[in-house]
Parts: sequence; structure tokens; C-alpha cells
Amino acid sequence: MLGYILRRLLQVIPVFFGATLLIYFLVFAMPGDPILALFGDKTPSPAVVTQLREQYHLNEPFIVQYGYYIAGVFQGDLGMTYSGRPVSAVLAATLPVTGRLAVMAIAIEFTLAIIIGTISALRKGKIFDNVSLVVALVAIAIPIFVISFLAQYFLAIQWGWFKPTVGADNGWGGLWLPAIVLGFSLYAVSMRLMRSSVIDTLNQDWVRTAYSKGLSRSRVLPVHVLRNSLIPVITNSATNFGVLLVGATVTEGIFNVPGVGNTLFQAIQRGEGPTVVSFVTVFVILYVLVNLFIDLLYGLLDPRIRYA
Repeated sequence: MLGYILRRLLQVIPVFFGATLLIYFLVFAMPGDPILALFGDKTPSPAVVTQLREQYHLNEPFIVQYGYYIAGVFQGDLGMTYSGRPVSAVLAATLPVTGRLAVMAIAIEFTLAIIIGTISALRKGKIFDNVSLVVALVAIAIPIFVISFLAQYFLAIQWGWFKPTVGADNGWGGLWLPAIVLGFSLYAVSMRLMRSSVIDTLNQDWVRTAYSKGLSRSRVLPVHVLRNSLIPVITNSATNFGVLLVGATVTEGIFNVPGVGNTLFQAIQRGEGPTVVSFVTVFVILYVLVNLFIDLLYGLLDPRIRYA
């Protein structure tokens, strides 16, 4: 087990260098001048532009800029934004907000997937199963911004159950509406995976053996069926967690969530290489660690899975 964990952690090294090099090159290759973009409609003096280029090493070739960035990372410095704020401070302010939103959304998705997917499998072909299929198809087909606007209009404005925007109130309680929207938009795939997995598990020999030994349904379902059916759902939820850390930009924009998505989008527009690369690098490492945790969790869920 320890050797497996060490091998997985060593895989972070090539992933780290590959991801940072690729993202930094993409930001470097973007059209436009990030220094001129800082001044908007104003035209800065050539001396100011030259000073800022030298300050941020923008007058250097791409590989030299990347070398400066990597050297700073190994010294604990993620760089500076073009507004003069440390990237680490920006990350520290936005990552907890997006992290809370992602955890809440995944919890909602996971809960809905297990409950609805299990009931659909046990009532295969009946009314509940057919209705849940239709709802899942609707959740998959409707774009996330449409679901967001509908939830904002009905749940917040018309019925007053939630605040329409988040803003400074970005604690656990203030993020319920965007978390519900994200959880609902993601649950459909996990629910169908759970349904298929439960149906497949119900037809396995060990389940029939458990019933033949006289075990009750209340004992067989949670211990023998659900436990062995969770692996595909957990895998999908882990993938969704990584997606939410970076890809909740639209939802964060609609609900005015001061999280990673909004900040990263603005950094891309400004061409801030250190900000974009630092954010993506942290997400890559988090994503690898989350997947490592999920891999280790497989062994607890299914005793047949072991890591030599």
C-alpha cells in the first residue's frame, strides 16, 4: 500500500511540469498586450510600459519567463498579479469559497444519486423509474445558465427561499442556491450510474447466496448491494469535484460568487500568466490527491480490490 501511494505521489512531478509548461505557453501565446490592457482606454507612457515589462519579465523569451516562474514556485512564491497583489493571497481568498461550493454541490449530487438511483433500480420499469429517467434527461439537456436563471427567479425572487446573489455572504449558508443548481445539473449521470450498478449487483451470485442464507432485505441491500454499487458513483463524483473547482465559472458569475471561477476568468482576459498557471497548478495537484484518496477508498468499499 505504501509503495502504491509513493508511486502515485511521484506521478505528480511530471504532471506538475507538463501542466505548468502547457498552460504557461497557452497564456504566452494569447493575442494582445496584458500591460496595455491594464490601462484600459488610457495610453501609458513608453517609459511606464517598459518598466512594467521588465518588472514582470515580459520582455524575456517564453522559456525564460517560465524559468522565473518555476524558480519562484520552488521558493514558495506564486508570483504577482499585474495589479501588484500576490497570487497566493488571491488564491487564499477565493479557493475556500469555491471549495465550499464544490463540497456542497457534490454532497447534494451524491445524496440524490444514491437515493433516486437505488429506488429506480429496485422499481425497474415502474412509474418512479420512468419519471426519474425523464427528470435526468431534462437535467442533462438544459444548459447550466438556464437552470441558474430559473432557480434564481423562482427560488430566490418569487418565493424568497434564498438570496438571489451571494456576494460577501459566501459562507456555508449563503452558497445553498448555487450549490443546489450545480448539484442538480450533475446528479443525473451519477444517478443513472447508481441505477445500473445496483441492477447489476442484484444479479450477482453473492447477493443470491445472501438471500438463500436467510438474510433480510434490510441487511442485504446496504451491506452487499449498495456498498459494491458505489464505486462508479464515487468515481464520477470525484471527477465532478475537480471540474467544479475550475469549471463553475458560469454559475459563479450568475450568482456573483467571489470564487476561483470568476478570478480565473478575469486573469485569462488580462493575460496574467502567473495567476492562471498558479491556479491551474494548484488544481492539478488537488485533483491528483483527490483521485488518490478515491483509489484508496475503493479498497474499503470492495474487499476484492487491493493495492500491492
